[in-house]
Amino acid sequence: MATIDGSTIIGESILISGSLNGDEDLTVRGRVEGTLTLTKTLVVEPTGVVKAEVQVKNCIISGAIVGNVTASESVEITREGRMVGDISSPRVIIVDGASFRGRIDMGEVDVEAERETRTVARPAPLPVRPSLRPAPRPAPIERKSEEKTVAVAAPKPLVPPAPVAMGAVKRKVIVKRK
Repeated sequence: MATIDGSTIIGESILISGSLNGDEDLTVRGRVEGTLTLTKTLVVEPTGVVKAEVQVKNCIISGAIVGNVTASESVEITREGRMVGDISSPRVIIVDGASFRGRIDMGEVDVEAERETRTVARPAPLPVRPSLRPAPRPAPIERKSEEKTVAVAAPKPLVPPAPVAMGAVKRKVIVKRK
């Protein structure tokens, strides 16, 4: 292990097994197995493998993590990163090309604030219009007169007029009788 600029580095040939706790940044290039608890940032580089339950402030994964990660600020899985386990953090970034299998919990959602946002952001729904199709016509009734049989249309049933939609064109129909 080496310390550079207040950050501890676990080299590629190092294997740490057990419980690891700290108050500074940690960069993993080797292997860590067990539990890992930090008050700062965990960086898993492409050669790093962490098989542990992880609790940190921030986590940047470019290597592999097998286990659950709980971060108080953020978790980022880079293009080279691979993770199998659950993430619990208010901010999660999974870059295109990253590999992740597990669940993500980003905390509780304030339902009332969410409803207010949706109410303000979305327009009111439009009222439902009844169908503008005409009512079906009944079959013609035949009446016999002395000389010939004449087909006469049955009277139309009383149907309330359909509301006119905005922009609809009104048509005037003229019926000529002989």
